[in-house]
Amino acid sequence: GSACIRPWAESWSPSRGRSPGTGEGCAPLTRRAGSGHAVPGEPTVTDAVLGWVQELMASPWVYLVLFSLAALDGFLPVVPGESVVITAGVFAATGQPDLAMVVAVAALGAFVGDHTSYLIGHRAGPRLYAWARPGSRRRAALDRASRLLAARGGVLLVTARYVPGLRTAVTLTAGAVGWPLRRFTPFAALAALTWAGWSAGIGYVGGLAFERDPLHGLLLGIGLALALAALGEGLRFLLHRRRGSDNTTPSGDTAASGDTGAERAPAEVGAG
Repeated sequence: GSACIRPWAESWSPSRGRSPGTGEGCAPLTRRAGSGHAVPGEPTVTDAVLGWVQELMASPWVYLVLFSLAALDGFLPVVPGESVVITAGVFAATGQPDLAMVVAVAALGAFVGDHTSYLIGHRAGPRLYAWARPGSRRRAALDRASRLLAARGGVLLVTARYVPGLRTAVTLTAGAVGWPLRRFTPFAALAALTWAGWSAGIGYVGGLAFERDPLHGLLLGIGLALALAALGEGLRFLLHRRRGSDNTTPSGDTAASGDTGAERAPAEVGAG
């Protein structure tokens, strides 16, 4: 009956080993077809997934998982590093895992991943320049990227860290065009730390808002991250559009400065 139902954060802990959403000695709960009431029975898929995630978040192995995925995300954009950090932040609202450790481990992984991407670009740089013939579109993109990094490399590196895919393009390009490692490393450290704190913090807010429902807390955290990322991209687009209009003459021809379109240079490197 209803006496068996407890909030997930209170009814589950690694030491007691009870399933989320059930009380002491209660069977897992499911929904009876045609009604909104929970009844004892086999757990749903959502219950099973949440139970597995909760077990992982309470295990010391979660920090190794966070580090590995954050590092891989630095040079393999398909890896969901950001989503995993947000998820850990959601569960950190219950005390497990530790929020400070989540931020530190994720930041370290992102730092390693960005440097791996930089070194890959650095190794590929000579071949890339040999492949990009003078006067070609590829060489023009490399030249624009080099000028852009020389002028605003630190700002670009930090802001790109918040955009999946773009962060990889920027770090690869920084290595390929030979942006000095002594300049790259401090900004990469700042980018990794702020990104980890932001991602885990967004998840933590979602976890606090839905303390008894981790799934909704996770959805809120990811939703906030996506909304703010979209807002940032919108502002970047408007700023780029404004700069483009400023560099256009009354006759419609672009200015002869040669820097128009430089904001897109990292993404263009290697394009056909």
